[in-house]
Amino acid sequence: MNTKLELVNTVNDAALAGPVLYPWDSGPAVAQLQEFLCAHGFIMRVDGDYGSVTEAAVKTFQRQQGLRANGIVDAKTWAALKGTVLPGSRILKLGHTGGDVRELQGLLQVHGYNVIRNGTFSSDTKLAVIAFQKKHKLKDNGIVDRITWTILRGGSPLPPLPEQGRWYINFRKWW
Repeated sequence: MNTKLELVNTVNDAALAGPVLYPWDSGPAVAQLQEFLCAHGFIMRVDGDYGSVTEAAVKTFQRQQGLRANGIVDAKTWAALKGTVLPGSRILKLGHTGGDVRELQGLLQVHGYNVIRNGTFSSDTKLAVIAFQKKHKLKDNGIVDRITWTILRGGSPLPPLPEQGRWYINFRKWW
């Protein structure tokens, strides 16, 4: 079994990169952050606004990973989020990056598709996914959901989705 550090080191730097995000930022990068947090078991709305719920989840995740828990999503936090995300814990599509994309590419290679295993869901990866989906009579949209993951894995079920235990927001704290 790979350690977290080994998983982070197996994905190229571009696949682990992301913009520095601060509490109260907004936009597509924040929505991507929220998708990764949900994939790690945090329950929140993916709305692209870096509010108090997202900040509390980021700080909890940073503590769990042994990072400085300041709520700022820097290169180390992105690398931990993207490098340790479990395959099947989020829906994958064109433009996504991370360790789960690298795992997808590896499974596609096992099934005979010629894709580069770099952790970036490129157009070549999408074409391979579509071909795989057509071959197995799945909805051929190039989007990798839990059904596509299961068939890629030879029918073996995915592990249960991660759940965060008791992380919470302290609304009495205003600082």
